[in-house]
Amino acid sequence: MMEGNSRFISSAQTGPHDDLDGLVRRHLAHPFRKPILDYNREAFATAMAARDAWNPAAPLILDAGCGVGWSSLRIAESFPDHFVLGVDQSSDRIGRGKPMELPPNALLVRADLIDFWRLLAENGVRLARHYNLYPNPWPKIGHLARRWHGHAVFPVWRELGGELECRSNWRIYIEEMAQALTLLSGQPVHAEPWQTDDPITPFEKKYLASGHELWRCRVDLR
Repeated sequence: MMEGNSRFISSAQTGPHDDLDGLVRRHLAHPFRKPILDYNREAFATAMAARDAWNPAAPLILDAGCGVGWSSLRIAESFPDHFVLGVDQSSDRIGRGKPMELPPNALLVRADLIDFWRLLAENGVRLARHYNLYPNPWPKIGHLARRWHGHAVFPVWRELGGELECRSNWRIYIEEMAQALTLLSGQPVHAEPWQTDDPITPFEKKYLASGHELWRCRVDLR
């Protein structure tokens, strides 16, 4: 990946979307019922079998939208007593990550996160940590429902628990995420600037090299 050539996000939005609270409240009141696809059930079974084979009692960390898995590797190294699942819907990105040597406490899985999150919840799996690092912000005003905090699957995050962290290079995305997590958790959640000299994803490295501001929000859902 080339460094220092990432475009700044352009959007007509100047702050959190006016419809965000109402949309989150509707999703909280009406559970998401879309059928789960078989390939995601198979991916979930593979992931759980891998964790059980390593250590069935190991706390679980989910690296949601892991891309090539660089972040999953770094998280697994930082938490050697946890099992880390890096999940991404792109077989190309997962495939590019597989030549990387992962530690035994990590696995990259190709699955749709919308189904994977629900499968975790349906099977009573609880997370120790939950990372959402540099998701696509969908910056157009009409894209609110495509952002994770505006999606119908969002309330499932509360069932998964864990220490949740979301990062983005778009301040409004993190402000919206913090607002939605406040509704979801009943705790005050705030957007905060994020600086690091040790980026853990290719996008984080690229955004830093391009001079972007980075933002994050965190909440404990345990």
